[in-house]
Amino acid sequence: MRFSRWRTTAPFKASVSPKIQAVIVDALGALGADADPECWVAWGDDPSVRYLMFVPTQSGLVQINVRVGGGGQGPRAAGKVIRWNRVQFGELAVEVPGGHRLVTFQVEGQVLNGADAAADAISAFAQSIFAAVDGRPVASVTRSQAKRPAAKSGSVSSAKPATRSTRSSQVAKGT
Repeated sequence: MRFSRWRTTAPFKASVSPKIQAVIVDALGALGADADPECWVAWGDDPSVRYLMFVPTQSGLVQINVRVGGGGQGPRAAGKVIRWNRVQFGELAVEVPGGHRLVTFQVEGQVLNGADAAADAISAFAQSIFAAVDGRPVASVTRSQAKRPAAKSGSVSSAKPATRSTRSSQVAKGT
């Protein structure tokens, strides 16, 4: 998801005020990222005070720690580029119970997990990390929600249960 879209979903609008955005954009530019990059924002426990951004770039993963400020201090953004051979990330895991999607992904010690729409965003971010690690362009990956029907609670799959083939049943019987 692009940073501009994260700004619209911020839990506290003051966390992404124009003054704070200017500090973030300056830090992103200094570390080789676009002004509106594909990124993940980990809002953390108190996003009105600080939060963390991950931005995949060609050279590595940009990590920006944003302090909103307060008590007379202005906003601050401290960042670094973690080279791809040093980035710690796990596998992208998905579970689909009853038509809902649950996704878990870990990057640099941050566990990202969510369901349905959040799962799609996490999956897209993980795919952008995988692309960057492989040297492919980091593209904006979005899944179309219009094509996927909404899951009903307690829905049951209409798929038939797996059956053994004739050959495997013959082998089991010893024929």
